[in-house]
Amino acid sequence: MGLNLACGNSEKIYFAFFSGLTSLGGLFLSLLLSESLPKLIQGRPIGEAELALVRGWLQAHPSWHRTRLSRELCVAWNWRNGVGELKDMACRTLLLKLEAQGQIVLPPRRIAPVNGRRNGSVVEVAHDPSPVECGLAALQPLQIQALVSGESTLALFRFLLTRYHYLGLGNCVGQNLKYLVRDRSGRPLAALLFSSAAWQMRSRDLWIGWEGPQRRAHLHLVANNSRFLILPWVKVPHLASHVLGRLAARLSADWQVKYGHPIHLLETFVERDRFRGTCYRAAGWHSAGVSAGRSRNDRHFKLQVPTKEIYLRPLVRDFRRRLTT
Repeated sequence: MGLNLACGNSEKIYFAFFSGLTSLGGLFLSLLLSESLPKLIQGRPIGEAELALVRGWLQAHPSWHRTRLSRELCVAWNWRNGVGELKDMACRTLLLKLEAQGQIVLPPRRIAPVNGRRNGSVVEVAHDPSPVECGLAALQPLQIQALVSGESTLALFRFLLTRYHYLGLGNCVGQNLKYLVRDRSGRPLAALLFSSAAWQMRSRDLWIGWEGPQRRAHLHLVANNSRFLILPWVKVPHLASHVLGRLAARLSADWQVKYGHPIHLLETFVERDRFRGTCYRAAGWHSAGVSAGRSRNDRHFKLQVPTKEIYLRPLVRDFRRRLTT
């Protein structure tokens, strides 16, 4: 009996077989291309040429420590921020990611990580915890100070957040601004930390209108209010929303001075089981949905964190245009 290849079933099998081969071929080709194309790490394309440079320097200069290596790379790549400073910390993070991927082997650490030492032992700073219970007008004019490295006030800022914020201080990685709020007599009332925005957040990205490439290109123009502490003995109505409003008016200019670029949008995450977000709404922040209950470090979908409401605060009228073009 002859085989009728013209029958319907045989045509379907023949088509499916070759379609499968075509799909597998396309997949194989895409995998080859993905291996050969530069990968974006810390916002910088890293391909074979960049890897060869790092590997070559590691081999040629075995005495270099990690700081020396990252600084030399920043100079070679002319990798600087908006005010011309070398992006040393970003480069160190890039090197750590390359090592985690098995691409390079870094020299051993010579000293413990700075953030680890800082979080492990925060020096207690004297402060007055007596109650502050009055109207906002009685504290005016408020002093809102942007802190810079080397200031003695930084020790007080770190201590207050470590002692009194339920999340502690944490690691201040990447671009950030720290603020200490005092009353007219100089007594501390509040501390705030603004840091780099979350890498990806579906509700926020939809609210802005971001696609992946737009987010990667403009994420540095968004800042995260990662810590906001009103000291526990301070009971002043409307203080929190007033401080948020004051900082919304000046933060972009402060960021421009420190990092050479503005901020067009603020974000924050409020634990729904712990807070109501009243002060953010009163200060003109908008609810954009809830988080997925995952940490920013949850690469394997295993870390569970409390569900948080996402609040956003535009700093310019045409923020969407600036963040998408």
